Amino acid sequence: MMLLRHLRRLREAGVLGVNARNADYVLAHNERARLPQVNCKLATKKLAEQHGIPVPALFGTIAMNGEIRRLARFVEKRESFVVKPAQGAGGDGILVVTGRVNGHWRRHDGLRLDSGELDFHLSNILSGMYSLGGRPDRAFVEACVKFDPVFDELTTGGVPDVRVLVYRGVPAMAMVRLPTRESDGKANLHKGGVGLGIDLATGRTRNGVCHDQAVEEHPDSGAPLNGVLVPCWEDLLHMAARCYDITGLGYLGVDMVLDREHGPLLLELNARPGLAIQIANGIGLRSALARIDRHAEELKNPAARVDFALDRLPRLEPAAPIRLEPRQAA
Repeated sequence: MMLLRHLRRLREAGVLGVNARNADYVLAHNERARLPQVNCKLATKKLAEQHGIPVPALFGTIAMNGEIRRLARFVEKRESFVVKPAQGAGGDGILVVTGRVNGHWRRHDGLRLDSGELDFHLSNILSGMYSLGGRPDRAFVEACVKFDPVFDELTTGGVPDVRVLVYRGVPAMAMVRLPTRESDGKANLHKGGVGLGIDLATGRTRNGVCHDQAVEEHPDSGAPLNGVLVPCWEDLLHMAARCYDITGLGYLGVDMVLDREHGPLLLELNARPGLAIQIANGIGLRSALARIDRHAEELKNPAARVDFALDRLPRLEPAAPIRLEPRQAA
């Protein structure tokens, strides 16, 4: 009986579950033929550049073990860079290098890394250790983001990002994902990162969550989390809305970063974004998605879809109206 009451409460709160997400939204709005352009980060980067959407600069790619020696040329005059698997997921396999120390590389966490260890990491990427399904992969090297100073006290050892869930081209819900010491500098909630819901209308953060528990302060710095104004907020929403037009995917997670020199940059796209964004925001998705369904045909361009998100979708209050049980909500 307790389980039935809890399920009824979640339905009444408009919480979207995994099965409904997959059947009613992912399968219904994401054509299988369009998925390769978002499942591969290199393909996403190329697609974005073709359509004038800014991304972190690409230094080079490595497709075979015999090409690993190219890395020295890619980073010869650089102090910082990021190594990524093209088809990785959940932040696995990403290596952030922030400088050089006495002939060694310095990782984001301050540990040293020699050239042999870096080559071994690249070899692991190519073998498919971090790719979906363990398939052989490619590695690529790109610029290290220097994130906006508004996040200085809210981040430990990594780069915070902004996830916007876009449905039929309309930004439906958003959150900031903050790295922590526990998450090893990765902005992933399942690794111990912090998620902050964002009020779409104002771009201010609300309702911090870590390990599915409400938090008001960053677990490492103690900095307050609520009420932070995300810079370039409408620019981020416009970029997210445009990703629908360039991919044709109707249910899409858009991950972006705010670089202090270059502004908003697209990091990656996800055709099956997780549902923890509901926990971070303290509200269910169903109401926003249903409202978008009623008006989507009228919204012909990204500007109209962003205006709809700003004016017509639910507002977040300073305190979350519900707290969701993660095992049922995610």
